[in-house]
Formats: sequence, C-alpha cells, structure tokens
Amino acid sequence: MANFYTDNKSLKFYLSHPLMPKIISLREFDYTEKNEYDYAPIDFEDALDSYDKVLEIIGEISGDIIAVNADDVDKEGPHLVNNEVVYARGTQENLEAIKNAGLFGISLPRKYGGLNFSIVPYVMSAEIVSRADASFSNIWGLQDCAETIHEFASEEIKNEFLPRFPRGATAAMALTEPDAGSDLQAVQLKATPNQDGKTWRLNGVKRFITNGDADISLVLARSEENTTDARGLSLFLYDRNSKAVTIRRIENKLGIKGSPTCELVFRDAPALLVGERKLGLIKYVIALMNSARLGVGAQSVGIAEAAYREALKYANEREQFGKAIVNYPAIYEMLIRMKVKIDAMRSLLYETARFVDINKSYNIAAEKRKLEPNERNEQKYYQKMADMYTPLLKLISSEYCNQIVYDALQIHGGPGFMKDFPVERLYRDARITSIYEGTSQLQVVAAIRGVTTGFYLKAIQDYDSQIIIPEEYLKKSLQLMTQQYKETVDKVNTEKDSEIVEFHSRRLVEMAGNIILGYLLLLDSQRNPEFLKSARIFIENAKSENQSMHEYIMNFNDREIDNFKFI
Repeated sequence: MANFYTDNKSLKFYLSHPLMPKIISLREFDYTEKNEYDYAPIDFEDALDSYDKVLEIIGEISGDIIAVNADDVDKEGPHLVNNEVVYARGTQENLEAIKNAGLFGISLPRKYGGLNFSIVPYVMSAEIVSRADASFSNIWGLQDCAETIHEFASEEIKNEFLPRFPRGATAAMALTEPDAGSDLQAVQLKATPNQDGKTWRLNGVKRFITNGDADISLVLARSEENTTDARGLSLFLYDRNSKAVTIRRIENKLGIKGSPTCELVFRDAPALLVGERKLGLIKYVIALMNSARLGVGAQSVGIAEAAYREALKYANEREQFGKAIVNYPAIYEMLIRMKVKIDAMRSLLYETARFVDINKSYNIAAEKRKLEPNERNEQKYYQKMADMYTPLLKLISSEYCNQIVYDALQIHGGPGFMKDFPVERLYRDARITSIYEGTSQLQVVAAIRGVTTGFYLKAIQDYDSQIIIPEEYLKKSLQLMTQQYKETVDKVNTEKDSEIVEFHSRRLVEMAGNIILGYLLLLDSQRNPEFLKSARIFIENAKSENQSMHEYIMNFNDREIDNFKFI
C-alpha cells in the first residue's frame, strides 16, 4: 500500500505554512526544553523534521495496516463480552501498531510522556488515519480528551491520568443522553459529592457514547440540585478501572461500524471533578466539542480523499463504449469538482487548525511565563478566529464530504452499490459526519453570529487586503461576491426579525463560506501555483451559487415565510 502521508503533496504544503515558525516557537517555549529532554528540538527546522518523520510513520501505518484492515473491521465490528467491549481483530492490530510507534498523546507536553506536537500535525495525522479507516480515527482521535484534561484539570488529576495516554489509554466523551442529544443543557445524569470532599458519585444513563468502554471518560453531569439549565452542570473524570458502569448495549450503526457506540448506565460510579463546578457545559464541554469538531473536519477531509482516489482509480480502469469512462465529460467534470472541493475544505481545515494552534500555544506558553500585553491581545484574536471558524469548518467539510462520497459511488455505478468496493463503506461512513458533534443545522446556529456581527465580513476584508497576483480577475470576482454578501446581510439585518434571520441563516453562512474558501485557495495558489486551477473552478462555481442565494434573499417576501410552516 501507499504511504498516506508522502503520497499527498498537499500535506507537506500546509506543514510549511508561514505561520508554522511562530506556532512551533510558542509551543516549544522558544526551544528551551532541549536542555531537559534529549528528543526536544533545538530549532524550527529540527521540530519540523520531527513532525515530518512522525507523520511519515503514521502514513505508513495507515497505508499498510489500518487501511488493509478497514473492510474486515467493518464486517466484524466490536462486540460485548462480560460487560466489556471487545474490538474487532483489525482494530486491536491498529491500536497495537499505533501504541508501539508511540503515537498516542503526541500533542501532550513531554513531562507527561507526550511529543509536545502542535495542533496542525495532530490534525494532519487525524486526516491521514481517517483516510485509512474513519471508524478507527474515532477511537484514536478521542485523545482530544487528554487536551481538555491538560487545559482544565487540577495538577493532581493531570499528574495521575495524563501519563496514561502516551502508554495507549483510550478515551471517551460521555455527554449525550436519551433525552439530551443536541440540547446538552437538558443532561440529567446526577453527580453527588462524597463526604471526603474530593470524589463524586455518578448515577444515570448516557447514550450514543463513542468508544464508551474507554479507559478514561469525561462525563457531563448535573452537580447542582434543583437546576435545569447549563449552570447546573459540571465535568467529571471517570476511570474504567473502578468497574462501576454497565454497558447496556453497543449500537448497530449504518457506518463507522468499527467504532463502538455504547449506552452506559452509571451506578454510584466514582468520579473526579474537572475544573470548577457549574462550568462543565458553558466552558469545558464547549472547548471539548470545538476540538471534536476540528477532528470531524479532519475526518471529513480524510474520507473525501479516500473516496476521490477510489473514484479516480475506477474511472481510469472501467471501460465503456470502447474507452475508459474517465474520458467522458460527465465523469471528468465530476472528478475535478470532487478534487476542487477537497482542496477547498482542506485549506479551511488547516486555516482553522492554525488559529486553534496559536491560541492553545499561548495557553501553554503562559504556564512558564507571563504573556506580554500584545501577546494577550493576539491570543484573544486567534481564539475568536478559532471559535468562529470551527462551526464553519464542521458545516462545510461534512457537507462536502457527503457530496464527494455520493459522487464517488455514482462514478462506480452498479458495482459501487455492492460491498465489493471500498466506496460502499466510505459512503456509509461519511453520513455521520454531518450529524455527530453537532448537526449541520446546529453549526449554522453557531456560525450565523459571524454573519450578523460582521465577523466573517472583516475576515474576508483581511484576506482581500493581501496582495494577490497575477490572477487579479479572480480577486475581482471575490470582491463582487463580497459586495453581494454585504447587501444580503444588510437586508436581513434591517428586518430586525429573528425568525427571518434564522430562516435565511444557512444561505448567509454558505455565502460567507464560499467567499472565504475562494480567498484561501487563491492565497494558497500564491505559494503553490498548482492550486490555481482549483481556485479558478471553485470561485467561478461559488460566484454562481452566491448570485442565486443573493437574488433569492433580496427578492424574498417576508410574508411568504408562512408558506413553509407545517401548521
């Protein structure tokens, strides 16, 4: 099999982005740990070389082991034995390979046994693993929980639990319940403090918990009596070694079948409070979910990349009417549009990852020194960028992923509908990306603030201020789209009707997203002309889409909204 890192030139391109020296310097405390750890880098080039080598190992494991096991894992799936989840044979093999290569906890600080990698290579590794098997990326990617523990837990908890992750500990986010899915403030699982003042007892049911039998779980629970809203919720750490949770069942899913999704029953399960009481949802879970949504963005790109490659391979091999079907316009147009969308969503993925990276790197730097006023201001800027780009990424990447896999199966024709080709599994795996970690509709709710407050417009104007040559006509197209977007937003805002804003919100967010993606591709083409073709095709198509949405909203009669209601 191919190495899933070295066979994709785009990955090294984003690893060499101009912001990476700043990101890595912050993450490495200006390379001062070289005196404490013999594997710490001495400078930027040394750090980048470490990233490159580790990603190459991940690419090799993904191509030679994880991808090879994917179909068998999909068929076998996990099963329940004596209240424990037993992974499929291939999943166990994958975990052993990753563990033996030291690839758990790669973003954790070295004092906990991690590699202290920044977020960009971590997200890159998630994309690579997802291309091999999206279900396994869920198990491996839940080490995001370690990031949350590191960021918010006490030193005592961090020292006890974080070193377990680099040794291969698995993790889970136990958030949703039978009556609390998207509306997490409705969580009812009860947390009761013990008399020792340190531990708690958890009682209740959690549902749809990915990797629910994990070694370490972060559990959202109601810690405050007589509360019904988010302010009554806290976050807790549960250690599976206590054996106080019953796994009621493993769900039988459409896709990502190698990843166990469990229903859990907590009965006086001992747990430790993470951070402060009452901040479980409004602070800690929001941070955890943002990390998960970044992970779904990487997963979506990985699945789409796999589907595109399968479609391209099949189209070159399949002959009809005397020639390979790749030579027919109906097919090669589908393929190039798939490739363009992948380039666009990947550009947004790593732009968002860089924003997250700088924000988190400043947090880590603040552990060792006091940030300067200009650094605190810069951190606030990147935190806001990360907060507003994350829902946009989750929305666009998951929707594009589903479109791309749909087209990939279509190119396969009848054979693609059979289980003889990987595209059938990819088609099923892709569907969940626009549902879990917040549906596309919820991402629109989060992203619309970036529209109504002018945040996305400011970001677009910042991109426009950067010199773009020689494709000036593409920049002018984006400027025209920006003017249409501004007119559309102004019209909706002047209505001062929240229902009208909500009704048009997805169109408004997609208009902003199209412009942002167009600029990102155009900026990428300045560093690498190979992206110019994708920029041209994407912008021309986006211009047509935005024109249509602009006309619809500008000509919309607000009284017509009643026609859409089922009342």
